[in-house]
Amino acid sequence: MHKNTANNVQLIHKTVAKIISKKICNRSEFFNSTAIFISESKALYRMRTVRVYDNQPLQTDTEVTLCSDAFNHAIKVLRMNVNDPLTLFNGDGCDYQAVITSIQKKSADVRIIGRTEKNNESPIRIHLGQVLSRGDKMDFTVQKSVELGINVITPLVSERCGVRLNDERSQKKQETLQKIVISACEQSGRAVIPEVRPLMSIEEFLSENTDADELKVTMNPYADCRFRELPQAGSYRLLVGPEGGFTDEEVELSRKAGYRDVLVGPRILRTETAALVALSIIQSCFGDI
Repeated sequence: MHKNTANNVQLIHKTVAKIISKKICNRSEFFNSTAIFISESKALYRMRTVRVYDNQPLQTDTEVTLCSDAFNHAIKVLRMNVNDPLTLFNGDGCDYQAVITSIQKKSADVRIIGRTEKNNESPIRIHLGQVLSRGDKMDFTVQKSVELGINVITPLVSERCGVRLNDERSQKKQETLQKIVISACEQSGRAVIPEVRPLMSIEEFLSENTDADELKVTMNPYADCRFRELPQAGSYRLLVGPEGGFTDEEVELSRKAGYRDVLVGPRILRTETAALVALSIIQSCFGDI
């Protein structure tokens, strides 16, 4: 923080303290402090670089028009102006430094002035098969999974799943979860976008062909094996059940499909907690945490 900014913030604190302590503060002093606060807040905000996803080819020394989602986020929501810097990414593993060159009513142009390769992807790949949960629990699981380095997410339906969606609602849910993934990438600094696959039944998921070196794991609170006892692999396929757990038939089906039962501790975890704990342990033992 600049010295002048620090001094102005101290002035604001003193003014607010006077008001709180019921000391009289003249109108001029109050409004001057308020104006300084607004000005300095804008300056501090501009000091941080805004990172926005833009789903189009990006190349240095070119000028592009922001896609509609990027325009709404940067211009409509964040109120960015001409000459403001921002960082774009499109999922190719790189960040692109850019500057806003023009703003129209429904569009904005930026010039890309730099490109930086991101090296923050985990050395292991993790595919999460997560049975749908009620409310915003699934959204929370997806968001945090991205922060923990997930690569693929497949929403599932099992016998005890408390959520039932028709084809139209299923597609909308997939689109919503993909947007949550993109938002989490913007926040976490990832430049590779994890995939949210279409909703499928647990039977379909378990019958899929998988790579020979992919280690398949089912979260089971009654298992004897823990993650630290598993062999290291380059890829993991993690199956997490619903709030009511898997049925005995589903557990047996997963075993026949080559999945190993694993637990994370002596306590039974909620479905949204189980996935995140498992991801954290896998990344800690075999990945980059």
